[in-house]
Amino acid sequence: MPKKRAIISVINDLVTDQRVDKSARVLLDLGFEVMMVGRQKHDSMRMQERLYQTSRMRLLWEKGPLFYAEYNIRLFFFLLGQKADLLVSNDLDTLLPNFLVHKIKRTPIVFDSHEYFTQTPEVIHRPFVRKFWKQLEKLIVPRLKDCITVNESIANLFRNEYKVDFKVVRNIPLKKEFSVLPSRHELGLPDDRKIILLQGAGINIQRGAEEAVEAMQYTENSILLIIGGGDVLPVLKAISTKLNLEDKVIFIPIQTPEKLFAYTCNSDLGLTLDKDTNINYRYSLPNKLFDYIHAGIPVLASPLFEIKKIIEHYQIGDLIENHEPKHIAAKINSMLSNKARYETWRVNLARTATELNWEKEKKVLITIFNTYA
Repeated sequence: MPKKRAIISVINDLVTDQRVDKSARVLLDLGFEVMMVGRQKHDSMRMQERLYQTSRMRLLWEKGPLFYAEYNIRLFFFLLGQKADLLVSNDLDTLLPNFLVHKIKRTPIVFDSHEYFTQTPEVIHRPFVRKFWKQLEKLIVPRLKDCITVNESIANLFRNEYKVDFKVVRNIPLKKEFSVLPSRHELGLPDDRKIILLQGAGINIQRGAEEAVEAMQYTENSILLIIGGGDVLPVLKAISTKLNLEDKVIFIPIQTPEKLFAYTCNSDLGLTLDKDTNINYRYSLPNKLFDYIHAGIPVLASPLFEIKKIIEHYQIGDLIENHEPKHIAAKINSMLSNKARYETWRVNLARTATELNWEKEKKVLITIFNTYA
């Protein structure tokens, strides 16, 4: 009997998206043949070999309304021409073509919302854009059966608005096992200073990155490592230059998950400083929090609801009280100088990583996907 075929759609370039990679692996384990569809940007890294098929579209536009229109039109015709037994749509910006093909071909669909899309900073202050996506969400989501999102707070927002039972699958990393990790020297990092890490594929506005850079004026014997991409990176580099912090702030472009984890393990402190300026950030549970946990590095975070809940419950770090650079610096200095408290966090992190793991988290996905296996 031929294998059933699942097609996963996502709007990014696939290389660093660990959540969709984990979803694909679950489908493979259930006996599906899997294809993942995304896009290829001019600066995208080369795709490493995967256990499943990948297809990346080269688009004429890489941002703005024309980009979204082109991608959705091309994704629709791509899906229409493919044989599939299951469609997995990731985020609202891939949902329309998936839903249309679902209705035309009667192909089952699963919707995985990685954030509360219509309340992101890039959308919320643009009334026409927000209205378009919100109307699309209102039109389609109530007609879906299987929906997933990243935490209980966002799930409750969707449940209350659309009366659809969103299941929760947090973006917890796969357990990583390395016999030998690259050293700081091999990664080009200093051995004689503490390393503070801010990582992410979307280092954008209102995520506290500007204040983190400014805080480095007041930190002791440490550097800030910023790894990833995002709209605010040029601003961060300009701040670093203006404040003469080039020797204390190091920028590294987006890395593969494996290479990123090596940098994370060689760091001393992880930052997640999103601001409570919109509902999406207020209830966010960023991937980097779990990456820090699995790398065993204490976390300094803003007191957003879902993040605070984990940090306080597992006692794995500290929270800022405001985004003043001097306050952030004082927290960093305090966390790195108190050796006894730091070691307690490290012990708690090891215990937390055994409890918050993908092997447990993926059970929800298995239950949903098994329906179509």
